[in-house]
Order: sequence, then C-alpha cells, then structure tokens
Amino acid sequence: MADAPWLTPERLGLTALLLESHRRSFGRPLLAGHGPGRSRRLAAQELFAGAEVVLAHGGGRDPQLIYANGAALRLWRRPWGAMVGMPSRLTAEPQERNARQRLLESALQLEAIRGYTGVRIDSHGRRFMIDNARLWTLWDEEGRGCGQAAAFSRWWWI
Repeated sequence: MADAPWLTPERLGLTALLLESHRRSFGRPLLAGHGPGRSRRLAAQELFAGAEVVLAHGGGRDPQLIYANGAALRLWRRPWGAMVGMPSRLTAEPQERNARQRLLESALQLEAIRGYTGVRIDSHGRRFMIDNARLWTLWDEEGRGCGQAAAFSRWWWI
C-alpha cells in the first residue's frame, strides 16, 4: 500500500523545511512540541491533521502549490491532487490577485509577516476572508529562499 502523498520522502523533507523555516522566521514552532529529534513522519502526520490551515508554494514567476494540509484541502474544497500542483494565484479571485502578489513580494523582502487579512475563493467560487495569517519564506539547507508558506486559523465565509 502506497503512502499518503504528504508522507512521501519528498514531502517529509518539505515538512521539515516548513517547520524549520517557520521557527527561524517567528522564533516558535509551527507544531506544539516539535523539536530536534522528532520523527519526520510523525511531524508530517501532525501538520497534515492540524486544525490550522497551512499552504506552501515554490518559487518562480507563477508559483505552484507544493503543500496543503487537510485543513487547507477542506477549506478550498479540493483533493490533494487538485490542490498541490496548481498555480497558487488560483486560491484568490482575479480581482484579488494583484493585492495578493504585492503581499507575497513584501513577505519575501521581509522574510516573514504576520497579521495578513485577505479574500480567497474556494473551488466552487465561494469567497472567504482569512484573518491574521502568517507568511514566511522557505529556506533550503543551503540557506536559499525556495518558496513561501502561509498559516492561519481564523477565516469566515463572505
């Protein structure tokens, strides 16, 4: 039986990168009790099952989502295979994409920001507001920026 897509060796490495980059950016763990020596597989399971929405995209001109936990999949009403790999700009309505892009550029320059509020859209066209989101740069083992991640727990339908 194959592992769940968030438990592949590549995604286990990505989970470690998400967690370490968050700790570096905010000085606290993304997962309570997460620290050195913790099993990557257990951390990946906990991150996927967590109540806080967590998403990440890679770099490039039109970055694609490289991670979405279960809370994100439920909120955007997409399965893993439809969410991971799609351009991250599609998480927002066309009229919201310029503001979203400016935010991402600001977060990249600052390496991390907190307190972001913005409108997003699910796969069925239903709009929702995210509130007090954290955005941070993902850093690879060589210290190079390789993407961005976001996490939030407050949102509502509009």
